[in-house]
Amino acid sequence: MKSQVNTISTFFSKKQPDLNWENEKLRQKIYEMMNFWIDKGIGGFRMDVIDMIGKIPDEKVVNNGPMLHPYLKEMNQATFGDKNLLTVGETWGATPEIAKLYSDPKGQELSMVFQFEHIGLQYQEGQPKWHYQKELNIPKLKEIFNKWQTELGVEDGWNSLFWNNHDLPRIVSIWGNDQEYREKSAKAFAILLHLMRGTPYIYQGEEIGMTNYPFETLDQVEDIESLNYAREVLEKGVPMEEIMDSIRVIGRDNARTPMQWDESKNAGFSTGQPWLAVNPNYQAINVQEALANPDSIFYTYQKLVKIRKENSWLIRADFELLDTVEKVFAYIRKDGDRRFLVVANLSNEEQDLIVEGKVKSVLIENTTAQEVFEKQILAPWDAFCVELL
Repeated sequence: MKSQVNTISTFFSKKQPDLNWENEKLRQKIYEMMNFWIDKGIGGFRMDVIDMIGKIPDEKVVNNGPMLHPYLKEMNQATFGDKNLLTVGETWGATPEIAKLYSDPKGQELSMVFQFEHIGLQYQEGQPKWHYQKELNIPKLKEIFNKWQTELGVEDGWNSLFWNNHDLPRIVSIWGNDQEYREKSAKAFAILLHLMRGTPYIYQGEEIGMTNYPFETLDQVEDIESLNYAREVLEKGVPMEEIMDSIRVIGRDNARTPMQWDESKNAGFSTGQPWLAVNPNYQAINVQEALANPDSIFYTYQKLVKIRKENSWLIRADFELLDTVEKVFAYIRKDGDRRFLVVANLSNEEQDLIVEGKVKSVLIENTTAQEVFEKQILAPWDAFCVELL
């Protein structure tokens, strides 16, 4: 008799074998596990690379397989569908139309998705992530956000808003200025994002402006993706300094260093030895310092959260991208007769700003919005939201 051999497929690590979602018993076990945690009172689920559960390895179909949405509908009905829970799916390849399949309430799948089209601007087009893009393509960033803000409506889907997560470098380091304008550029990115339609996510340390880690040697790195990359390209003769430069800019460990709470040992994160070293700048960048400074990044985030809770127009207001100079990102949110202008200078240089209207009130700013209107000049990393007359 010929013996059968079961092979284990994996797309990430051999310690993460893929589950066979075609097996109904397996799916039911997953739903039992989810209900266990729902009964414990959790608030929701973030579903890692959920767009891969419908894959067909033999046909080399990895994302958005034919059974993806049937499985999600089944999961919804078996677990969280009738509960007041938040569910978000990590969907790297989603388009606005695909996002509607996930997040249209009538589809009974998920609350929203994480889509990564804007994050793709961190990499050189058509190249692996380690070929990072040294300068942000701001016109392309505006084009991508405009598409998602206008093509995914309130009634037929919902998007998430984010700059940072555990797989990405720190936004203030890769697209901002983590030296001279660290605080101001961090505030600019926060203001720009949080006044759009969607649910904002704040990743640990983002609210105090934590930066990338200055990795010097491969011994300081734990991320399996970074280590695999280093091993592969070393064999091809790529110099170690070039490898470390890529890891310092784009490596995932940049987002995984210990949270910086105060000036004490290990930034107050632990009295033991953390699995990753604490960023050397922790004595200047930490929660204790941020709370003591009324003009800190933290209080900008706190105010943005308050604005979102108190202003329902952020859900339904139309989005209109304004025609500006290259490095200025400006848009109008229009709700009936009310118009809210959001502006951010995403550069280290002064930029012209030509806008019509007068300021009725200032919702939030990292500059003096009224003076900007009078001079029609944005200083480096100026950002604000105002209601117009």
